[in-house]
Amino acid sequence: MADGATLPIGVPIAARRPGGMQRFMRQRSTIAFAMCVPLLAVVISLVVYPAIYAIYLSMLNKKMTRFVGLDNFSFLLGRPTFQMVIFQSVLFAVSAVILKALLGFVLAHLMQNIPGRQQRLWRGLLLVPWVIPLAMSTLGWWWLFDPSYSAFNWVLNAFGGPSIPWLGATWWARFSVILVNVWYGTPFFLIMYLAALKSVPEQLYEAASIDGAGFWQKLWHVTLPMMRNVISITVLFSLIITFANFDIVRILTNGGPQDQTHLFATYSFQVGIQSGDIPLGAAVSLFMLPILAVFAYFVLRGVNERSKEAM
Repeated sequence: MADGATLPIGVPIAARRPGGMQRFMRQRSTIAFAMCVPLLAVVISLVVYPAIYAIYLSMLNKKMTRFVGLDNFSFLLGRPTFQMVIFQSVLFAVSAVILKALLGFVLAHLMQNIPGRQQRLWRGLLLVPWVIPLAMSTLGWWWLFDPSYSAFNWVLNAFGGPSIPWLGATWWARFSVILVNVWYGTPFFLIMYLAALKSVPEQLYEAASIDGAGFWQKLWHVTLPMMRNVISITVLFSLIITFANFDIVRILTNGGPQDQTHLFATYSFQVGIQSGDIPLGAAVSLFMLPILAVFAYFVLRGVNERSKEAM
């Protein structure tokens, strides 16, 4: 060789001088992309393609033989029943997420003050509602709300109170479905907030105590600023899941009484599957998209801005 170096005898030329393809395959970015290909295939086949196909279906007529553009959307917006679905979906999602966030925050603080071994025990017990399949646990709640054999009404009657039509009156039915969703989703907020609390440096609380800060001052000036990103992401994820909830309303009320508890998912199922108008059902399901997209935009923009400030 020109520089005087010698190569081991018997080593093939291809092994001594890797080709362009070999160098390309050894790059970290290439390996990372190759490992992500199975996940990308699943996301494209189960999320992206159905979403695009749903948009296509929503622009067809009932017989799916003619393109009608946005006529299905304008038709839905003119129906009082669908206007009620929008109101109920927003009421259900926003109130449930706020209650889950508050309860999860309180429980996380209480859990943090429990000693290690007992904390693991209580943490496991409080995660049970989130671990049990939602359809199964909702059936248990349906028995508690049942108008004929309600355990809640039995307790009220035992203390001389009147029976409550939990699933038969509009606002009681709305309260019931929100209650079940809060019971199911609070453990998720608990575990996320508890992890965020454990990541807050103890030195910050010690410095705040030296400056004479009380509990509420520590909460407002130390805990919340350190948890803002976790709170934002958790609320966003829960809002998406809550908006798309199907099991609770379907099992407890089936949209009743008088379609007053329908959500986008249950009403889409009723219109698209039960009534046979698949394009209209697809249009109903797509109404969640702009609402969640706007909320996600502001939440993620706030997270990015706070992350840049922290760098």
